[in-house]
Amino acid sequence: MTDWLTEKFPEIKKVGDEPELRPGIVHRLDKDTSGVLVAARNQNAFEFLKNQFQNRNIVKKYLALVEGNLKTDKGTIDLPIGRSKIDFRKKLASEKAKGELREAVTEYKVLERFNVQHSMSNIGSYTLYTLVEVYPKTGRTHQIRVHFKAIGHPIVCDSLYGGKRMTCPYGLKHHFLHANFLEFVSPSGARLKLEADLPEDLSEVLEGLRKK
Repeated sequence: MTDWLTEKFPEIKKVGDEPELRPGIVHRLDKDTSGVLVAARNQNAFEFLKNQFQNRNIVKKYLALVEGNLKTDKGTIDLPIGRSKIDFRKKLASEKAKGELREAVTEYKVLERFNVQHSMSNIGSYTLYTLVEVYPKTGRTHQIRVHFKAIGHPIVCDSLYGGKRMTCPYGLKHHFLHANFLEFVSPSGARLKLEADLPEDLSEVLEGLRKK
């Protein structure tokens, strides 16, 4: 990603808080999370956009497929997040977290539920999945993944937070989390709405589940 950006827009090589690592890139997506990512071509634009993220003036939407059946059609997960005492890679939404707990709020809306039977017989086993649209109101590291893990519905195929119940339907190789929408004000004053379609591998998972 950064190689492509610097080749396409060489002026961004000196833009950002850490231009040597993340030239021009205003915000973060977790590794293996697909979707919309914003980059600035000059430092003034970078600071302008960064300020909107910090002040929570950005509208963010994600699509996530989670394990199990989310019984409420809409909900808010309001759980502070801290670092894991055991695994430095992980965050936790519980009193077992290390250090300071930081406010974290995630809203969601159920879009679709799936009940997948694994046997042709009437007594075959089932796997339940729920497709949700997610609206993070804060921007903590791993926030969406940690919050759905905390309520017992981890993101599908999440190797870090999925635990023993992790499943990877239809050969999925990474967690099912996609940043599909961003809305913000550009430095010119225009209100922009950016959308990103699901990548092919995530679309194939949904197509497969819908055929069951």
